[in-house]
Amino acid sequence: MRRLSFRSVFVSDVHLGLADCQADYLLDFLRSMQCERLYLVGDIVDLENMARRPYWHASHGAVVAEVLALAARGTRVTYIPGNHDAALRQLAGQRIAGIEFALDAVHVGADGRRYRVSHGDEYDSATAVPAWLLRLGDALQAFVCAMNRRCNRLLRLCGLHYRPLSVGLKSRLRAAVRYIDAFAARVAARARADGYDGHICGHIHYAQLYERDGVLYLNDGDWVEHCTALVEHHDGALELLHWSERRHTLARCAAEAAAPAVLPAAA
Repeated sequence: MRRLSFRSVFVSDVHLGLADCQADYLLDFLRSMQCERLYLVGDIVDLENMARRPYWHASHGAVVAEVLALAARGTRVTYIPGNHDAALRQLAGQRIAGIEFALDAVHVGADGRRYRVSHGDEYDSATAVPAWLLRLGDALQAFVCAMNRRCNRLLRLCGLHYRPLSVGLKSRLRAAVRYIDAFAARVAARARADGYDGHICGHIHYAQLYERDGVLYLNDGDWVEHCTALVEHHDGALELLHWSERRHTLARCAAEAAAPAVLPAAA
């Protein structure tokens, strides 16, 4: 099978080592594409969860092997640790098995646009979000993931396709909508202040691509609930993909476009 060809690919919040990780879908995506640059934008391995509840499925090891194979074939791989794999931040500046570790990065698109790339947890500082709200969010996230896993197990038994159930839930809960919007506002404001054309991040498990206050806010989502990746085409165009049995575009932004056309996620 001919692989899809991209200039750059951004994935985050894979959470290898967590039972909710959708490793099989990610593995299929990685095996279906080739790219010049692969950015692993944090929370790839959930060291935090593994310290509490050790778990590792064979498919998780297969994802690691495929990333290493991509690096061996010439893809430049940059790993930017997040809050769940923060212990790896001490490796910043090092290159191991073809993978470069960094605290953040600046990505220059094929069309010349400059993007800051970071996990995004730095925008959840104590001054921005109360600690109790972060703890509540973690608890709700765990509950939603458990429900997502159980419901999709039933869907598969019925011969139906995977459905990221939390998309509808998060878009209907006012507190969730306010948190997502406030997070995006902080990210966009910092990108604008620092002179970037946009910011690529993850962290909040909610994929989005749109212009906000004159800069692009690009969240590549996750592989626990939504199975999404951000890809850059060879002309600099950006596309947000959902990848499961049903693969489709969630949003796209043409090269050098000032206002990307955002498409609603398929039901």
